[in-house]
Amino acid sequence: MGYLLALDQGTTSSRALVFDTDGRLITVAQREFTQHYPQPGWVEHDPEEIWQTQIATARAALAQAGIHADAVLALGITNQRETTLLWERASGRPVANAIVWQDRRTAAACAALKARGLESLFRERTGLMLDPYFSGTKLAWLLDHVPGVRARAERGELAFGTVDSYLIWRLTGGRAHVTDVTNAARTLLFDIHRRSWDEELLGHLGVPRALLPEVRASAGDFGTTQADLLGAPVRIGGVAGDQQAALFGQACTAPGMVKNTYGTGCFMLLHTGSTPVASRHGLLTTPVAQAGPEPGYALEGSIFVAGAVVQWLRDELGLIRSANEVEALAASVPDTAGVYLVPAFAGLGSPYWDADARGALFGLTRGANRAHIARAALEAIAFQSAEMLQAMQADAAQPIEMLRVDGGATANALLMQIQADLIGIPVVVAAVQETTALGAAYLAGIQAGVWRSAADVGAYWQSARTFEPVISRDEAAVRLARWREAVSRTRGWVSAMAPDS
Repeated sequence: MGYLLALDQGTTSSRALVFDTDGRLITVAQREFTQHYPQPGWVEHDPEEIWQTQIATARAALAQAGIHADAVLALGITNQRETTLLWERASGRPVANAIVWQDRRTAAACAALKARGLESLFRERTGLMLDPYFSGTKLAWLLDHVPGVRARAERGELAFGTVDSYLIWRLTGGRAHVTDVTNAARTLLFDIHRRSWDEELLGHLGVPRALLPEVRASAGDFGTTQADLLGAPVRIGGVAGDQQAALFGQACTAPGMVKNTYGTGCFMLLHTGSTPVASRHGLLTTPVAQAGPEPGYALEGSIFVAGAVVQWLRDELGLIRSANEVEALAASVPDTAGVYLVPAFAGLGSPYWDADARGALFGLTRGANRAHIARAALEAIAFQSAEMLQAMQADAAQPIEMLRVDGGATANALLMQIQADLIGIPVVVAAVQETTALGAAYLAGIQAGVWRSAADVGAYWQSARTFEPVISRDEAAVRLARWREAVSRTRGWVSAMAPDS
């Protein structure tokens, strides 16, 4: 009997999980790391701290499970996407802090590219918006603002990567500079149709080709760890960005299957099959984790603030003492008394993509209290997800029978019921909540020969609870229309408040 080790490198913590060959979770180790905010709108991580916390959790997970590294059949990696790192090939030392996916410093650069008429080109080739969210403009910023870096990059002395590439570089002692298709596709540099780096896009962003890693399928050979790191060499057999890994872990491997992950933000992916679908409703087109010879694609919607709105209620407003209090507080009132909370704290993601939107509370009366605000916060998460699902249905033109969900907020039964009511289809909570890490483990297991295909691992998926809609479609439509009216009043706030406006 062997085991699979999954490294789950997230935005606020590094985790390592051990699974057996039946997909059962054996143990978890986790370490948080520091968030750096050098300027408003900037978010950075120390790459060395990412590495140290990740390798420490890998060792701890094996120790807790009582497993030696030679019992690990393969290692899978899943990671926060779009976060951008640049390091020296000779030493592995980073030349600067990592620029995190949440960072907005390149908004002006994105606007300049749009002004040059390049948005349609980037969208057609990459399936992405020209937005600071993605890696390409972050990499260009590092090349232009860290002294001496551009010249070193052009001489081939430096390497770029998302977090997966950096971890693989460190795990293999610099022998492998690789990534997988799902992470490459989040850079604004990768043609998702030809499935290769795009020279024209590299030119527009001023990125030297020599910086880029080799792109491989998500279940593939990513090298072998140095023996001294874990006690024995371990094959790295699976890599996928966190949301594509969660889609795979949720066994959404056929067209029409959709999952939503409720975390700090919400990320919804709809599998669309072997052909990319261009969105007309503010969604992204992205490859799914590739576990075999045939590529697959998904439509993706991104909500920047979901579970983070509950943290805001706790940390900034003091309405609750802990996040798990929000359900009882929200359930203490039958509705929001007309209160709407639009948590556009960092602008709006799908389907609006409005970096100038800002958060707002609407409909306040003298009788509105903290319970109404708490319920409005939960409804905001569900409203945003309902809008994404409607956009997906419009783009894909195929029936969606259920929404598979995972993430910490799925423990909130009130939120899940509100979600089912708004979308009008069952919301099904996965029995295994660690779907992101499980997806990485499944990919590694396929590469190692534990399973033959995605169909094999799909047989392990089970539900924990299903929420059926209980309100009429007319009532849901009225509620969504009122939500959209609230959203419309937050749009373009930053530009409207600019001194020269």
